[in-house]
Amino acid sequence: MAMSINTNVGAMLALQNLNKTNRGLEQTQLRVTTGLRINGPKDDAATFAIAQNMRGDIAGMTAVKTNLSLGQSVVNVAIDAGKAIEDLLIEMKAKSVQASQAGLDTDSYTALNQEFTSLRAQIEAIVASAEFNGKNLINSAATNFDVLSTVDGSTITITKQAIDATTLTIHTAALTDATVAGTALTAISQAIISVSNALASLGSSAKRVDIQTEFTGKLQDILKQGVGNLVDADLAEESANLQAFQIKQQLGVQALAIANSGPQSILDLFSAQPLRL
Repeated sequence: MAMSINTNVGAMLALQNLNKTNRGLEQTQLRVTTGLRINGPKDDAATFAIAQNMRGDIAGMTAVKTNLSLGQSVVNVAIDAGKAIEDLLIEMKAKSVQASQAGLDTDSYTALNQEFTSLRAQIEAIVASAEFNGKNLINSAATNFDVLSTVDGSTITITKQAIDATTLTIHTAALTDATVAGTALTAISQAIISVSNALASLGSSAKRVDIQTEFTGKLQDILKQGVGNLVDADLAEESANLQAFQIKQQLGVQALAIANSGPQSILDLFSAQPLRL
């Protein structure tokens, strides 16, 4: 091969290989830093697009889980309120039975009626406060509540269950005498049945929401695993590659230095022979 100081082929080849090694080292360092084998479309356009679509599905499911959690809270508040109301109705029934006994004096009826009225007022207070995020399922103005359950827009409908005193027809019940107390007892007994039915309906809806929440979480985990299989880096492999590239880089630098010193040997050709004119 002819020797030239203008064109150093060895240096050019060494530089090309060094640049190639540096690019590989940079890519490996990025994979180690991010933990991802595919960090952008230039790494693998098709796989990156698939992974991005799956990430979009995961984001959508996260929003669905948020809505399901909201639905769980709304229905759980209604259930807890319904249980408290049922307990109060049981107490009211006991007062009604006690007042149904003929022969009680006026003071006894007055005391029983005051307790009865107080319990009913507590029911109304519970109904008014059984609200979560502006939604109340058990007051007289209650409406059905649709809970988003899938990314496709499907919903779970939680049916309203109005169990206020007026709806239960106990708002005028009283214990002023045995006859009136008997009428109140009938109304309270029916109210207990109505509240039990309402709780059964709310419990069924809550179960549906719980099942969908669990399923959505599992589906989300599967998608996350799928994305990981597509784009996650094998850190053991990348660690080995990192060491290999670092060694190649050092050797490349040395090779480039040797190639760059090649033209220096041309001076030896001229210094080895006396200059003749």
